Amino acid sequence: MRLDKLLAHCDYGSRKTVKSYIRQGLVCVNGTVIKKDDYHVDGFHDKIMIDGEYVHYEKYIYYMLNKPAGYISATHDDYYPTVVDLIDDYYRDDLFPIGRLDIDTEGLLILSNDGKLAHELLSPKKHCPKVYFAKINGIVDEKDIDKFLQGIKLEDFTCQSSKLKILNVDDCISEVTVEIYEGKFHQVKRMFHFINKEVIYLKRIQMNNLELDKYLKIGEYRRLTDEELDRLRNQSVIQ
Repeated sequence: MRLDKLLAHCDYGSRKTVKSYIRQGLVCVNGTVIKKDDYHVDGFHDKIMIDGEYVHYEKYIYYMLNKPAGYISATHDDYYPTVVDLIDDYYRDDLFPIGRLDIDTEGLLILSNDGKLAHELLSPKKHCPKVYFAKINGIVDEKDIDKFLQGIKLEDFTCQSSKLKILNVDDCISEVTVEIYEGKFHQVKRMFHFINKEVIYLKRIQMNNLELDKYLKIGEYRRLTDEELDRLRNQSVIQ
């Protein structure tokens, strides 16, 4: 990997910033000062120092984001801000959202550069559960719970059996959680539309065995811990 790219990936600034550090002679590789930003290094075997500090290269990076409404789950868009735009303290040109949330949906979103993990979580064969909190315009009842368990049949596909739980009903507004496995486009909204009810607020609160950090404010993000990453990878079904 190019030296400037590796340093940028390791949180030493943008490519432009680290190029400046390199040209100032602040970077050493295996004890030799390197002033060429396109110098190629091995992040796992070369000993790289910047301004006297050893550089620890991480091949993969994992963030938990509490996605706000108004951002799309993409790496680039010509019209709307993306979730990657929210990650302002770590420069990686290979970071991407694992899965997607609609532009008006909030909550748990994982951003990483680990394609293998993305496949494990998104492949239909893996049956990765996703749990949403929703506010519904209408009174959700036991009949709706049964319909969700049976599998909602939409125009283009039939949803797998899903768990609908009623938390509260007040003044014709129902607060519920729903657990699904597919994550199709507008799926939760379409499922409630099928039973003649409208989703007025939607937030993902869990993915596989990983729950959204309740202390993470809307728009905030942080690194996943090793324990959380293990839970995210665990394919056991949420009870």
